[in-house]
Amino acid sequence: MNADAKKVIAIMRPAGYLVESVKLASSMGFKTVTAPMIDVVDRTDANFKGFVERIMKGESDYVIFTSANGVEFTLLKLNEPDEFIEQLNKTQVVAIGPRTKDALLRNGITVSIVPEQYSSEGLVEHLTGIEGAVVEIARSSHGAPELVRGLVEKGAVVHETQVYQIIMPRDERHTELMERTLAGGIDIFAFTSSMMVRNFMALAEEVGVKEEVIRVMNEKTVAAIGKPTSDTLAGFGVKVKVMPENYTFEELLRACREHDC
Repeated sequence: MNADAKKVIAIMRPAGYLVESVKLASSMGFKTVTAPMIDVVDRTDANFKGFVERIMKGESDYVIFTSANGVEFTLLKLNEPDEFIEQLNKTQVVAIGPRTKDALLRNGITVSIVPEQYSSEGLVEHLTGIEGAVVEIARSSHGAPELVRGLVEKGAVVHETQVYQIIMPRDERHTELMERTLAGGIDIFAFTSSMMVRNFMALAEEVGVKEEVIRVMNEKTVAAIGKPTSDTLAGFGVKVKVMPENYTFEELLRACREHDC
């Protein structure tokens, strides 16, 4: 990618990831526009107490964390995190993706399983011989239903707790993103989750430019992490041109660069 032909990529990840994402994109030769389409806040649902109790009693076989946020928000709720971690390490701890694995290791948690595909479907395919196993899932309020459904179909006893909530922020960055989109100033739209897609489309609809935005996006490059994200975009009539094999933001950027987006 020539320095005089840098492509502009819209990064819409949560605020906590923006600095790192911009740095990474810039190092790969992209210009960036940022506007978080999702953000995260703490949440404790009615299932959390049972989740902790089963792990402390040694009743859980597998404990699945689908994100680094899931790890951090779980531990923040505990009065005695060290005791919980000690018991957690007696189970099979599953991390979806390298970032989740790093968050677990950083907190002294042993990771037993990381599926080759960093997705709910990839994990379901990876886990075998789980009939009758007690499986715990700690994740967001908008976790993909495919994970629970797939594990139940394999005969597992599945418990899910939502340890954080995804929200839709709004500020001047979102107005600027829509303006630059309509002006043709965005070359690549990078979507990392279905929720991000839905919030982006909700924003476009709020300001009355949804159809025009979809038209512009189909003239540019839309990149998506994972089939659920790609399917959500397709549901809005948006063509996905780039989808990396590995479900990380770095791989998405590499795929865009390799495809000369």
